[in-house]
Amino acid sequence: MFQSPYPSIEVPEVSVYDYLFGSLEERDHHRIALVDPASGAETTYGELRSQVDAFAGALAARGVVTGTVIAMLCPNIPAFATVFHGILRLGAIATTVNSLYTPSEIQKQLEDSAATWVVTVSALHPQAVAAAHAVGIPDDRIIDLDGAGGHPDLRELLSERRTPPPVSFDPATHVAVLPYSSGTTGNPKGVMLSHRNLVANVQQCRVSIRLERDDRVLAVLPFFHIYGMTVLLNLALRQRASLVTMPKFDLAEFLRLIQEHRCTFLFIAPPIAVALAKHPIVDDFDLSSVHSVFSGAAPLDGETAEAAGRRLDARIYQGYGMSELSPVSHAIPPERGEMPVSSVGVLVPDVEAKLIDPETGVEIVDHVDDGLTVPGELWVRGPNVMLGYLGRPDATAETLDDDGFLHTGDIAVHHADGWFAIVDRLKELIKYKGYQIAPAELEALLLSHPKIMDAAVIGVLDDDRQEIPKAFVVTVADSGLTADDVMAFVAENVAPHKKVRRVEFIEAVPKSAAGKILRKDLRARETA
Repeated sequence: MFQSPYPSIEVPEVSVYDYLFGSLEERDHHRIALVDPASGAETTYGELRSQVDAFAGALAARGVVTGTVIAMLCPNIPAFATVFHGILRLGAIATTVNSLYTPSEIQKQLEDSAATWVVTVSALHPQAVAAAHAVGIPDDRIIDLDGAGGHPDLRELLSERRTPPPVSFDPATHVAVLPYSSGTTGNPKGVMLSHRNLVANVQQCRVSIRLERDDRVLAVLPFFHIYGMTVLLNLALRQRASLVTMPKFDLAEFLRLIQEHRCTFLFIAPPIAVALAKHPIVDDFDLSSVHSVFSGAAPLDGETAEAAGRRLDARIYQGYGMSELSPVSHAIPPERGEMPVSSVGVLVPDVEAKLIDPETGVEIVDHVDDGLTVPGELWVRGPNVMLGYLGRPDATAETLDDDGFLHTGDIAVHHADGWFAIVDRLKELIKYKGYQIAPAELEALLLSHPKIMDAAVIGVLDDDRQEIPKAFVVTVADSGLTADDVMAFVAENVAPHKKVRRVEFIEAVPKSAAGKILRKDLRARETA
C-alpha cells in the first residue's frame, strides 16, 4: 500500500460554512474575495459572509430546511458563491448543473436528485424553467439571480436581511453537495459528498497546492464542476485569496483578464494548457504576473506542460482527482524537484492508495523498470472519499469496497520516488493483437507535433474486425498536414504495435466542460 509523504492533518468536524466563514478574522473583512470583471464590482469577505447569511435566511423563510435539495444552473459569477454557501449554511443540499445542459438533461438531474428549487440566471432561464416545470417545480421556487420577471431574484432576497436559523447535523454523514459524474462512461450519477468530505479536501489541498492569501486567481473552470468547486472556490476562499470570475472561456478574454487584473495563479484544464503553449495570440498579452499554473481534470502531457510553463515563465503543476474524491487525491508538490510534470505527483495528506492488476486482481508492489511499477488500476482511500452514489447501491458497491477503497477505473503507475502517473482509463485501453495501448500516450505524442493543435485517440475496428488506434486531429491553420504525415510521425516514435493506423481531421476535439475528451462522441461518429 502506498502512503502520502505528508504528515497527517487535522480535519475539523464542522460544516463547510463554519470552516470557511467561522474562522473569518477582523483583518480579513475588507479583503477582496470576488471580482466581477463585467461590472468591476468587488465583494469583500465581510460582505460575502453577510450575503451568504441573508440568502440562507431568505430561503429558510420560504420553507427550505436541512436536507432540501436545490439545483444550481449558474455560470461563474460572484453570486454563485453567495447562493452555494447560503444553501450549505442551512444544511440544504446543492446539486450543481452543467451550464451547457439541454432542458431534458436538466430535467433528468432534477428528477434524480429530487430537487425542489432551482437557482439560475437570465441567460439560462428558458432551459431552467422548462426543466423545472416538467418536474413540477413552481415559479416561486425558481430563483433568477439577475431578475427575470415573475421569479424571486437575488437582490430582493438579500434586501430582506433575514437571519438564518441555527441548524444541527453531523458533518461526516450529512450530504452537502450532489455533483453528477461526467457520464463519459455511463449514465450520470449523483455523487454524495459530505461536509466533512469537502472540508477534508480543502485541508489536504492547502498542504499540496501552495495558494496564498495574496494570490489573485482567475476562476475560469466552472464552479458547477467539483474541480472548480473545491480547488477554485472553496480553497481560494479558505486561503482568503481573491477570485476573478469568468463565466465562459474565451482565449483572448482569458488572456486579457490575466493582464488587466494581474492574476497570479491559474487553475486550468489541458485544453487551456495547449492554447498557452501553442497559440500565437498569447504573445500579445503581458502575463508576467502569473507565477503558478495548476492543471487537472484530464491528463496533460509533459511536453505541452513544459512548453506552457516556459512561455509564461511560471511553475506548472498537475494533479489528479475525480468527483468521487471531492476531487483531489494527488498533486505535484510546489517544490517538484526532479518529479516529471507529466506525472500527477504524490498522494495528498491522509490518502493511501493501491495498484491492482486488472487481469488478476493482485496488488502490485514491485518497481521493475526505471523505478516504476507495471500499470494497475488505482484504488484510493481517505477522508475525501464520497459517501456513495445517490440511489445507486449497486453502483456504489462496484466502486467503493468494504475496506473504504474507491476503485477509480484509472490505470496508473507508481515510481519508487513516490510519484504517480496516470496511464489511461481502464475501459479505454486499446487492445491491438493482444497488446494494450494507452490512448493518452499517443495523444501526448501527437500534441508534441508543431502542426497539431489538439488530438484524441480511440480504438476502432478495422476490416478484419480487429481493434486499432485511430487519431482525430486538429491541425494548425494552413498546416498542409496529411494523414500519412501523422501516421509516419507516430510510427517513428513508438513501438510497432502502438502505431496510429487511421487518421481523421476534425475542427475540434469534443470535450466536457472540465476538459475531458468525450470519447463516446468520437465513437458515435464511427457508427453514424
